[in-house]
Amino acid sequence: MEEQPRNSQTVRTLLQLRELILNGELSPGERVSELGIVDRLGVSRTPVRVALVRLEEEGLVDCLPTGGFVVRAFSEADIADAIQLRGVLEGMAAQRAAERRLAPDALAEMRGIVAELDALVRQPALSIGDFSDYVRLNDRFHGELLALADSPVLRRSLERVLSLPFASPGAFVRVQAELPDSREILVIAQEHHRAILDAIAKGEGGRADHLAREHSRLARRNLENAVKNRRELDRVPGASLIRLRSA
Repeated sequence: MEEQPRNSQTVRTLLQLRELILNGELSPGERVSELGIVDRLGVSRTPVRVALVRLEEEGLVDCLPTGGFVVRAFSEADIADAIQLRGVLEGMAAQRAAERRLAPDALAEMRGIVAELDALVRQPALSIGDFSDYVRLNDRFHGELLALADSPVLRRSLERVLSLPFASPGAFVRVQAELPDSREILVIAQEHHRAILDAIAKGEGGRADHLAREHSRLARRNLENAVKNRRELDRVPGASLIRLRSA
């Protein structure tokens, strides 16, 4: 992703404005008034302008032809496309990691993460806290996958996709805690993790690519489960931006 703004007031403004959007205080389709944000956050206009440009790059606001910005709404298709794009990029990362023919010690971190995930998934019953631990470990796995690819271009591209909160690997995992097939999905996901690691270790680039893409499709399944229950969907950061077909 492009270099983040360095000015502390600009960074703070960006974080606060992003939070207003993700928690629903600024609604989809609502025009974002620079002066209104200035008054609301107690900052000058310059950091607000910079923050809005950044949020447009992230995809959370759209620039209007007449000037100004409006909070963006996302359809289920938009989210599905973002998830699929993440899968393509992570597939490329997995293939690149495999093609690097890494030494066994280079995979020690990923092996450790997979072992921790194995222990978690094998428990007879999973609590809400266990699902939170799974999200943390899952994020580490995907982060390590990108690190093993060692590609600045892939990193920038993937970070741009992940700027949409519901495109991340763990976006819909917490929703699973209340769903009947939650354990089944976690077991499948963990089988994918082990297989991706195995493909990378064996230098099987095409297999690693295919597995990572298939793995991302579980997020699509989680999305489909979540939209069946708005109460569960509302647990996802940025859920207020999602426009469901039934709505």
